[in-house]
Amino acid sequence: MNIVITGASSGIGKALKQHYLNLGHNVFGISRSNDDYLCDVSNKHELSKIFLDISTKIDGIDILINNAGYGISGAIELIDDQSIKKQFEVNVLGATNVLQLALPLMNKKGKIINISSACALFPLPFRAFYCSSKSALSMISDCLRMELSKTNLQVTAIYPCDIKTEFTKNRVKNFETNERYGNAIKLSAEKIDLNQDKRMPLEKAIKIMTKIISSKKLKPQYIMGARNKILYHLQFLFAKNFRLKMLTKIFYKSK
Repeated sequence: MNIVITGASSGIGKALKQHYLNLGHNVFGISRSNDDYLCDVSNKHELSKIFLDISTKIDGIDILINNAGYGISGAIELIDDQSIKKQFEVNVLGATNVLQLALPLMNKKGKIINISSACALFPLPFRAFYCSSKSALSMISDCLRMELSKTNLQVTAIYPCDIKTEFTKNRVKNFETNERYGNAIKLSAEKIDLNQDKRMPLEKAIKIMTKIISSKKLKPQYIMGARNKILYHLQFLFAKNFRLKMLTKIFYKSK
């Protein structure tokens, strides 16, 4: 198979790329560093050159794994405009760029895998822009699935749980605060980061993901992690006010 993976230089993307290479598939990685093609997915002009080059080497894309992305954290009122803009340029517009350039090259029975996040399923304090960017990608994925429903192309979104990668370390953290938040921004981030040892091993996550991708018929979405599945289904059982209070109690730490 011919497989294109964005964000393939580290973490989930790198592990998926190695998995498929080991199986003998043609894999093309696109990342900002240490990959087959070097490019920020938000740069559509450069990205178009990459897909043009890929098109000369293969007869079509069988699997597209739209994985590139990163996270920022901090209080909504205190994060600078440029950081917010970049978050959406990469996670939303970048993913859209990839879809628009890859779709004309997809084989008739190709698969499009959008890597979203559990943060797209429910809100978190001091994660507003990452959560909303991944929510946007999830909505794009659902809409694309509908638009392609009369074709043989399949589209799904995978919502990974917390996985042992460098993602948390690489998150852009803004600890700027004021009297409104005190030390809550920093303590809330540290609380989540302390759970690193409890996260799913990368090897197990890749096993789950590759099993999903190999499914004959893809579902619209796949949620990874028992806690995430529970929190997702709770929204259909309890009022929103209760859910928000519960999530605040879990993830908002001020002392």
